[in-house]
Amino acid sequence: MDLKEIYASRAQDYERLVAREDFEGNILKALQDIRALAELDVVELGAGTGRLTCLLAPLVRSIRAFDASDHMLAVAREKLAAGNWRNWQAEVAVHAALPVADATADLVIAGWSLVYSAIWAAGDWQTELGQTLAEIKRVLRPGGTIIVLETMGTGSEIPQPPADLRDYFGFLKQRGFQTRWIRTDYQFKDLAEAHQLAEFFFGAAMLPNIVVAGAPKLPECTGIWWLTV
Repeated sequence: MDLKEIYASRAQDYERLVAREDFEGNILKALQDIRALAELDVVELGAGTGRLTCLLAPLVRSIRAFDASDHMLAVAREKLAAGNWRNWQAEVAVHAALPVADATADLVIAGWSLVYSAIWAAGDWQTELGQTLAEIKRVLRPGGTIIVLETMGTGSEIPQPPADLRDYFGFLKQRGFQTRWIRTDYQFKDLAEAHQLAEFFFGAAMLPNIVVAGAPKLPECTGIWWLTV
């Protein structure tokens, strides 16, 4: 299924999938290793259904979550309201035009979303991605941090970066980002759910990679890039 269609009309199905990822909780540990989160003002790009937003909201001073899809943000708002947090906003905006004042954020985070500034670019992707990074730096305070998370391979226990993302990853390296990777495996309640959700997003070709011993799992490697400005 086309990703744009998923983000425009299948938010609940998408949420069911991402809720199964990182069952060991490695993402939050890695983020805390990079930057202590307490009392930070955070801006999030491509927040989607609020996966990272809900992870950070209990820990940070404030978080403003942006996404181009209000359909996705509707799920995020429901989850954030259910958490009874009062320190969040969720608004429609694109990466390169954030409705945020200059130098007001300590951390800008983009989970599985900055890449779309490259792969969905209308013109030269390096120019458009550079404009997005300039916008991110505009809203950061001196000493602020940019953190980017992207897939480094689904269905593999070691990083196998998608071929069409290698130039994008190289661009981040050239811009001075440090990087590491972690495992963020999916764990499903049963094999039927594993097949349904994996096929929905990744396609039928991913199904043989599901590990069926015990609770069904799908290996996932996630790369994390960060830069202090």
